[in-house]
Amino acid sequence: MDKTESFAVIGIGQFGSALCEALVEAGQEVLAIDSNEEVINDLAGSVMRAVIADAQDEEALKDLSIGTFDHVYVSIGKDIEASIMATLIAKDLGAKDVICRAENRNHARVLQRVGADLVVRPEHDLANRLIFAKLNPSLIDDYVHISDDTTIAEVTVVNPRFFNKTLSELDFRNRYQVNVIAIVTKDDQANTLPAGEDRVEKGNRITVLGKTENIQHLNEIIGEG
Repeated sequence: MDKTESFAVIGIGQFGSALCEALVEAGQEVLAIDSNEEVINDLAGSVMRAVIADAQDEEALKDLSIGTFDHVYVSIGKDIEASIMATLIAKDLGAKDVICRAENRNHARVLQRVGADLVVRPEHDLANRLIFAKLNPSLIDDYVHISDDTTIAEVTVVNPRFFNKTLSELDFRNRYQVNVIAIVTKDDQANTLPAGEDRVEKGNRITVLGKTENIQHLNEIIGEG
């Protein structure tokens, strides 16, 4: 991160601890909150502030000014009720960006309904990434699932049919139903605002946005030697 922002992490299990560690390494201001005194004591020396508090106690979260943080992570694990209440309280207190960990699909749906700005299911998301990578071994190392069926991915141009052609000539949007949002040359020069007259050359890596199945189809074609 280029700038310092404030983060509150509510629930310091494995996921919460990993979040705190990554944020501290990135030079961010971190408030860690958990009801377990031992867990908080362990973190006290590494984060900006570590507090023993009940995630379902509105007054406690209000006293901690949860609503003023740039980002609030609700990373409570098995206690689904506490997770939902903490999310609801954080939003009621004015938190503008609340990111929550969900245990399952139903938990995720409830979190979204009570106002979570983003819901993640780490184990589920990791499994999807591993399967995606296994089924698409030539489809870059760099891809991000935007939703269940939409992906941003980078594909390498190997097929001669695509060499020295402009984006207008290749017409990715109409032919493959994807949008090209960047072109990276073999010497790592990035064009992040490609225009229709920009050319695609052998070995270029193009970043595309679209339905996962359409990107997979494009990758099969563009990656043919």
